[in-house]
Amino acid sequence: MVTMKGLPLAYSKDMQDDKPPVFEAAGLLALSIAAMTGMVADSTFNTARMRQAAELGYATATDLADWLVRQADIPFREAHHITGAAVKLAESRGIALEALPLADLQAIDARIDERVFAALSVDASVASRASYGGTAPERVREQVAAARMALGMES
Repeated sequence: MVTMKGLPLAYSKDMQDDKPPVFEAAGLLALSIAAMTGMVADSTFNTARMRQAAELGYATATDLADWLVRQADIPFREAHHITGAAVKLAESRGIALEALPLADLQAIDARIDERVFAALSVDASVASRASYGGTAPERVREQVAAARMALGMES
């Protein structure tokens, strides 16, 4: 676009300068696609290790804050502080957020009840992202089906 914009009126020799970057980009894209195709074809996944990694690091802390907002009708700013206290307690004990006893969670805030545990697992966290393009299993299946259709691999 810059090459075309900068052309003087009756001189078209600069048109030859727009092609090398296009050819280079096309070559790099083809090489990248070939590499990715081979990588994906030869990939194996250790799902047990993936689950173990997903359960580390208090990734469901956001789910706790969201639960406090939706179910306990707590403003997000306050829910954020409550969640921080729960994460700090779990971290000090070296356990997952969902492993904290209900009594300990209620000691942080009395509005927390047993329903909170339904929101604290990794599976519940993934399933709760059910909007278009989310991580919920049904959304992922939809995207896989759409990709297969687009690639002519209808399933």
